[in-house]
Amino acid sequence: MTTDTDAPAADIGVPAESRFRRFVPGSALWPHLVLAALFVLVYSTISIMRYTHYASMSWDNSIFVQEVDQYAHLRAPIVTIKGVGYNILGDHFSPIIALLGPFYLLFPSTVTLLVGQAALFGWSVGIVSKTVAEVTTRAKGLAFGFAYGLSFGLQRAADAGFHEIAFGVPLLAMVMRNLVLKRWYPAAFWALPLVLVKEDMGLTVAVVGVVLLLQRQWTVGILLTVFGPLMFLLTLNVVIPHFNIHDHYDYAANLPGGSIVQSLFGDPLHTLNTMVTPVIKLHTAGYLLAITAFMALRSPLVLLVLPTMFWRFTGSVEYYWDLNWHYNAVLMPILFLAVIDGIQRADAGRIEWLRSYATKAALPAVIAISVTLCVVWALPITNANDPSVLNSADRVAMLKRAAATIPDGATVEANITLMDHLATRTKLYWVGTGPTQPAQYFALDLSYGWSSPPTDVAAYAKQEYPNATYKVIFNEGQFQVAQLVSG
Repeated sequence: MTTDTDAPAADIGVPAESRFRRFVPGSALWPHLVLAALFVLVYSTISIMRYTHYASMSWDNSIFVQEVDQYAHLRAPIVTIKGVGYNILGDHFSPIIALLGPFYLLFPSTVTLLVGQAALFGWSVGIVSKTVAEVTTRAKGLAFGFAYGLSFGLQRAADAGFHEIAFGVPLLAMVMRNLVLKRWYPAAFWALPLVLVKEDMGLTVAVVGVVLLLQRQWTVGILLTVFGPLMFLLTLNVVIPHFNIHDHYDYAANLPGGSIVQSLFGDPLHTLNTMVTPVIKLHTAGYLLAITAFMALRSPLVLLVLPTMFWRFTGSVEYYWDLNWHYNAVLMPILFLAVIDGIQRADAGRIEWLRSYATKAALPAVIAISVTLCVVWALPITNANDPSVLNSADRVAMLKRAAATIPDGATVEANITLMDHLATRTKLYWVGTGPTQPAQYFALDLSYGWSSPPTDVAAYAKQEYPNATYKVIFNEGQFQVAQLVSG
């Protein structure tokens, strides 16, 4: 027989309604959840506007759509856009995006990935806002979270479309939150999954370990300083080459000396010079510090930006060096929460002018800078309907007609314009990297991306598949679709 004393202690005398409230956010959390939801809407709008206007900036969205689709159906992540039989784990190591698989299974669309990224970015806004509120006031936390949400790193990442770094943003926000609040073990816990976001993140994990060692947190500090580099080396030298069709890491060639080891130890002076030239790299570093009103420099937590800045500035790809695209997104939670740590440290210091600046001016300055840059740099949130970025209604209608000529399940070679809209329903290849058998369709935008664009896509397709015959079935506004007739 069961008596009252046999019941779980936590439930004795507790009404069911009260037990339910345990799972309902408290009143202190709701404002931060609302702010996070607001930015989920903002980031979703920015990225979906590009999608619906056929104005995607690269093929990346479509690559990730194919990858997530494979994960959703419990298959190896073969991405045909990158080539026949191309396993994307041999390109970048980002298995964490498999977490989007169940959502994609329910809603098989490119939009699912865009909204997923927006939700991850929005989550980080709530983390930053709540963290600042806990060490200052709710009003300051919300204002600072708003400034962080407006940061150019997040806005431009949303504008560039989905990338695997989306998962790194909230994870780094959680790491930084716990470091700011001096919760050392939770900080280490949230750092561990970063190695699943992208191969370079193992070095960031190592720097988290270094920061913990500086706080005399020996156990977790040593754990991360060993675990991070080991995972980095294992991923670059074993995992990625295992899946890569050429048995090596493709992007090593972008680094000085062709490898991370050569970059660090082969010719340090050359590597140092590479870090600061051309001058655009110094401009980028300056702006990244300026958005924090230089307060991040007062915190050792700012060290977490160094691994990302190292591979970007030593890399030979010019897109890595500036303030555009998605490359600055993972730096935003580090820099903004380093500001808060810097303020705390300055306030506890003995330099009177720095204490005064930190406690009275730093937060308002960061907020003012974020708001100002939205206008001065015409960031997406203030420039969402820019006709120079989005296609006109007439061109959108034309591209919809072009896409409608291609049936579901067809094998297609295409360039960027239609890729986002074909990736979910066709077997899609990048033009020139198609299957051994002739592709059933070619869908090519001839208006950009060509040094010498073809005039007849059917003839262009026959050059790739000499034994096949194609005919142009759609030709409007410098966009052509060619269909396989025989071969």
